[in-house]
Amino acid sequence: DYVTFLGSNFVEQGRRAAEWLATATNGQARIVELSGTPGSSVAADRAKGFRDGIAKYPGMTIVASQTGNFTRAQGERVMQNLAQSLGAQITAVYAHNDEMALGAIQALKSAGRKPGQDVTVVSIDGQRAALEAILAGELGATVESNPRFGPLAFETIEKLRKGDSVPRKIILTDRLFDRGNAQQFLAEAY
Repeated sequence: DYVTFLGSNFVEQGRRAAEWLATATNGQARIVELSGTPGSSVAADRAKGFRDGIAKYPGMTIVASQTGNFTRAQGERVMQNLAQSLGAQITAVYAHNDEMALGAIQALKSAGRKPGQDVTVVSIDGQRAALEAILAGELGATVESNPRFGPLAFETIEKLRKGDSVPRKIILTDRLFDRGNAQQFLAEAY
C-alpha cells in the first residue's frame, strides 16, 4: 500500500536516550519514565528502546512509569505527584518527548529538587526549548526526532517520477544534543 517509509527509528531513539543516561549516571539511576500516549507506536517503541538500553546496567531501574500524553501540562502534573510520593528516590527522568521533560523539570523545581544536579533528565525531540533547558543546565540531553523531512519526501517523489528505485525504508538521521553541542544547534532548532 506504500512505496517507501520515511521517518525516524523510535526504538533507536529510546535506546540512545538510555545510553546517554547510563553514561551520565555511571549506570546508577532510579528512573521515572514519562511515557507518551498509551497505545501509540511512538510511545511503545521509545519505551522498548529505553528498556533494551538500560537492560545491561543492573544499577538502572525504572521506579515509576506513567503517561504524560506527550504534553507539558500533564508531564508536570504526573511529575508533581511522583516527586511527592517518591521524593529523593528519583535520581533520573526519561521523558518520551521534550514537552513532558520540560513539565517534569518545572515540577521537580517546585518540589525543591534541582534538575541537572540531583535529578538527571533526558528526553526525545530536540526542540528549541529543550536545547535552551540544556544550556540552562536543567535538561541533560535530548535525542532529536527530526521533523524536517519535507525536502527528502519531495526528493523521493522526484526519484519515483523519473522511474528510479527507492529503498522500502528511509530512516532519518537523528542527532543527540547535550551540553557539548546544544549552543551550536540552537538557532536551527524548531
